Amino acid sequence: MTTIGIISPGAMGSALGRAWAAGGARVVATVDGRSERTRGLAHGLELLPSLADVVRSADLVVSVCPPAHAATVLDDVLAVVGDHRPLLADLNAVSPETVRGLADRAASYGLDLVDGAISGGPPEPGDDTMVYLSGGRAAEVAALPADGIRTRVVGDAVGAASGVKMCTASVYKGTTALWAQALQTAHASGVLDVVLDDLAEAFPEQVPGVGRRIAVSTTKAHRFVGEMEQIAATQAAAGASGELFEGMAAVYRRLAATDLAELSPEEARALTDLTSVLTRLRP
Repeated sequence: MTTIGIISPGAMGSALGRAWAAGGARVVATVDGRSERTRGLAHGLELLPSLADVVRSADLVVSVCPPAHAATVLDDVLAVVGDHRPLLADLNAVSPETVRGLADRAASYGLDLVDGAISGGPPEPGDDTMVYLSGGRAAEVAALPADGIRTRVVGDAVGAASGVKMCTASVYKGTTALWAQALQTAHASGVLDVVLDDLAEAFPEQVPGVGRRIAVSTTKAHRFVGEMEQIAATQAAAGASGELFEGMAAVYRRLAATDLAELSPEEARALTDLTSVLTRLRP
């Protein structure tokens, strides 16, 4: 039985862990020092007393955390790994350059690191959340049975999977920020109904649920700021200017400071009235 250690068992990390557990793996985590919400999200995982217990029990250690914390989490893992040599997988939304730096840091401890990128929401049984993987040992992670996860190895080089994430997230999260900006402006200008009627002709499937989409993203905006900055750096390194997603980072930074951002994602999913959502986006 493969033992998988989940570092930061929030909504995504815990769901990934349960998917692997359903495939037959032993999945361990710790909620030491974490919030009551995280403790609730980690249901179905085997909880151990400390990070050291998780790392030293695992064949594979998976990091799923806000991108700004990826380096700190890796350092925390390296600080307790001792003589144990698990495979590491970084599934955070970071740039190719950032994850290559993490891999070099892990290699200095004699550890291999697989680059991973998650596309979609937390997996559920029968779902197909996509996990892109790259690196010399990516196939080992891809081969793990899971209920709700689909994997694709995109190359042998660490950085390739993160490159995919930076491109797809720029569209998914960038368009959400654009919806928020446009509709908040329409609401303030007194033309929201007219704008929605116009946009519904081009985006008939998106308009009905746009309020919930904006609300849920706002509750995660503090995490998205770092992700937008990583996208900006990735685009700049590719020869595309980074200014657009520096601006997107500013949008999510503003959203993170609103009343709506204080809700949990679960609470935000219950919000269906667009006008109410937009009103709560004011500073």
